[in-house]
Amino acid sequence: MQAKLANPKTAQPLKAPNDVWRRILKYRMLYVMVLPSVAFLFIFHYIPIYGASIAFKDFWVTKGILGSPWVGFEHFEKLFRTDKFWQVFRNTIEINLLRLAFGFPAPILLAILLNEVRNRLFKRSIQTIVYLPHFISWVTIAGIIFTLLSNEGLVNKAIIALGGDPVNFLTSNGMFRPLLVLSGIWKEVGWGTIIYLAALAGVNPDLYEAATVDGANRFKQILHITLPSLLPIISILLILNFGSMMNGGFDQVFNLYNTMVYESGDVIDTYVYRIGLTQGEYSVATAIGLFLNLINFALLVIVNWTAKRIGGQGIY
Repeated sequence: MQAKLANPKTAQPLKAPNDVWRRILKYRMLYVMVLPSVAFLFIFHYIPIYGASIAFKDFWVTKGILGSPWVGFEHFEKLFRTDKFWQVFRNTIEINLLRLAFGFPAPILLAILLNEVRNRLFKRSIQTIVYLPHFISWVTIAGIIFTLLSNEGLVNKAIIALGGDPVNFLTSNGMFRPLLVLSGIWKEVGWGTIIYLAALAGVNPDLYEAATVDGANRFKQILHITLPSLLPIISILLILNFGSMMNGGFDQVFNLYNTMVYESGDVIDTYVYRIGLTQGEYSVATAIGLFLNLINFALLVIVNWTAKRIGGQGIY
């Protein structure tokens, strides 16, 4: 029998260590540029994972992580028996579903509309205007909202002047969730268009010209060219949104809510803040965070798998 010889064209010799170091030296500036990001990721995302162990301990600050006694799943059992936890759990899911239903499509629609604007000066002016709210802190936005919507605010003064009764915008459980969703859209809709406009910039203009020659109007061009071009990035961002479904948006909720709207507006983030920082139950707060991260991870995997199964774009 003749031994099969390896094809010299397909054979892949192992790289010598010297070759690896030579490549590192060749691209050393690129490695230096990426080093701060890697260091940030390691210091603030990987090292703190060690602290997650206090979810399984009766943590005392004076004893430290190593000195605190091990209690197993005691904090999780306590958590799951607490009615308040399930209330804020439900609130978080419901608020995020509203954000997903109304907030996720908003930048897509705005990007499509901006893409149809042919006057560059007007387009850039609109983009600048809608980008600006992203750079305003929630503390400032909350102050603006209180000035406008409080019982003595400008909106209620206008309603009273027109003969109506004042509306409790900030203390009504029925009004608080729409307030969260609308203020969130106003703040982030412009910033969210950037990635969609970047995707649309890569669409071949010849496709639109050919569609125009075939008699397709603007709406049909959007339906058959623009939207299909955005589907891959829409799929990826939708998956990532589901991966953060249990994040309540602490900055926004904390600056806008009050004790009158706890029933509908208290989310997991604000609950953890009260449990951990104001009551000092660090182990319980860590147990909540660990539990929610597991849910976020599970949602990310499930939605990514579903998107790939139906022929969409996955993140891995």
